[in-house]
Formats: sequence, C-alpha cells, structure tokens
Amino acid sequence: MRWLLYISLLFGFLVTFISTPYLIRYLRKIDLIVKDVHKEEKPLIPVSGGLAVLSGLMGGLMWYIFIQTFYYESPKNLLLLFSAITTILLITFIGFIDDLIIEKNKNETSGLKQWQKPVLALFAAVPLMVVQAGTSTMLIPFLGRVDVGLLYPLLFVPIGIIGASNMVNILAGFNGSEAGMGIIYLGNLGLYAYINQRYSAAAIAGITVFALLAFYYYNKVPAKILGGDSLTYLLGGVLVTVAVLGNIERAALIVSIPFFIEFILKARGKLKKKTIGTIENGKIKSLYGNKIYSIPHILTRTGKYTEKQVVYFMIFVQVIFSSLIWLI
Repeated sequence: MRWLLYISLLFGFLVTFISTPYLIRYLRKIDLIVKDVHKEEKPLIPVSGGLAVLSGLMGGLMWYIFIQTFYYESPKNLLLLFSAITTILLITFIGFIDDLIIEKNKNETSGLKQWQKPVLALFAAVPLMVVQAGTSTMLIPFLGRVDVGLLYPLLFVPIGIIGASNMVNILAGFNGSEAGMGIIYLGNLGLYAYINQRYSAAAIAGITVFALLAFYYYNKVPAKILGGDSLTYLLGGVLVTVAVLGNIERAALIVSIPFFIEFILKARGKLKKKTIGTIENGKIKSLYGNKIYSIPHILTRTGKYTEKQVVYFMIFVQVIFSSLIWLI
C-alpha cells in the first residue's frame, strides 16, 4: 500500500496551488512588492513566494509522517524528519526576513547584511547537528572512504546549510528560473535517493518538487509572484537536508555544479556584477556588453533572447549537470 505515501506528493502540489493566490493577495496588501525588472512596464509583483512552497512541503510531510506512524507503524525516522523540518522552517524564515527589507524605489529587496546571513543560517543548521543526522563516513577524492566522526555534524552540516542557502540565490533573477531549476535538481536527487532506498530523503525532495510544480504555474513568465529569498533559502536548505538524510552528498555536489560555475563567473567580477539586464524590445540585454559574469550572460550579452528563452536555457543547463549523477 505504498501508494498511500504518494498522496503526500499530491498534498504538496494542492496545498501550494491553492495557497499561492491567497499569498499573492496578502503580500500585495502588506505592500511586499518589487519591480519585475525584465518587463517593459516594470510592474510591481509580490515577492516571497517561498512561503507558498513551504506550506505545500509542510502539508505533504505531515501526511507522510501520519501514514508512517499510524498506518505503517514505522516511526523510526521521525526524529530525523522533524529535525529536517525544523531546519527547513528556520532557513525559510531567514529568507523571508531578507525579503521584508525592500528598497524605497521597489527595484529589489535590499535584504540582510552579508555577515548576518551566515550567522543566522548557522542557527538553522542546529536541528540537524544535534541529532547527528547523516553518516560520518565520506568518500573523499584520492583518500577513499574516511570516517570524519563528529566533524560531520559539527562542521560539514553547518557549512553545507550556510553555503547552499546562499548558493541558490546567486542564480536568481528571472521569472521561473529558481523554481524550474529546483524541479530538475531536486527531482533527480529525490529519484536517486528513492532508488537507493533512502525514503525519508526521497519524500522531502519529492514533495518539494510537486510543490514547486504548483508554484511554477504562478511564477513562470510573466510571473504573478516572485520566489524571493524565502524560496532560494528553502531550496538550499532542502538540497542539503536531502543530501544529509540520504547520504548522497556526492550527488548533491554534482547537481550543484551550475551554481559553482556561477560563483566562479561572479568572482571574475569581484562578486559585484549582476545577473539581471535591461529590457529592449522584449529582449534582455546584459549590463556588461559581451563580457560574461553569469551563466545567463551567455545569451543576454547578445540582446537577442526573451526572458522565457533565457529561463529555458538555465533549466536546460541544470538538466545536463543533474543527469550526471546517473553516471556515478
């Protein structure tokens, strides 16, 4: 009767799909809106759609836990699941705080100070640290399998949470890009975890994917709501949580390659260059001519592509690198 567990995926989709319109109206009511910079008319769009994805994820996970506890009578992984839920809730809340601080001209959220983000993200890692989630034996290049002991929960887990929560944000800026890419890398990770019988990790990834599918309907070009930092932080938190609970850190690193490439490109510009561009006749033009400081600049430097085409390109890049996990 494992099909009962699959209902949790449907829960994630439906809760997000139903709650997002209400969230859109509420965010407009409290004036949590920013300019959609890649539109000619620069419309004001609600930001912090990650809250809708979070609601779907929590709804789906509650059903999953309910079935595990009362139907299968198998509560052995509940401690890990609840620690994972707490971490995801905390990291999403930090992203929401980041979204709350909006520039007066509504161009973008000005957010937390750079030093505040890793400090707050460290607190989000605590739930996974205190239960010693994951396996301390790691496959390290040239060294083979090494048991790092307490270094895993006390060092590697917090580094992962801090890094991933900011990592996803580095490639944000286009309607549907964060959600679209998240569907690909979490979808592949979830299936990878499921095949390797890491069901808790697979459940978290799978429910998030279905919540993202529902959110993408509202977030795709032209967006009715933007994901904001609450979404990028959530996706980073889910990525690390799935990697730790499923002991699939290597696969998680592989699907993250586009973000590592993006960091290297941004580092060339001393981390001061922006991914976004200007809009000219419906096409996006990079702010930096023919120079490439971000993956989307490969297309936007030409000024020949629409936002939708740029987003599809980013998703395609993610598909390529996510597919590599099936070769390891």
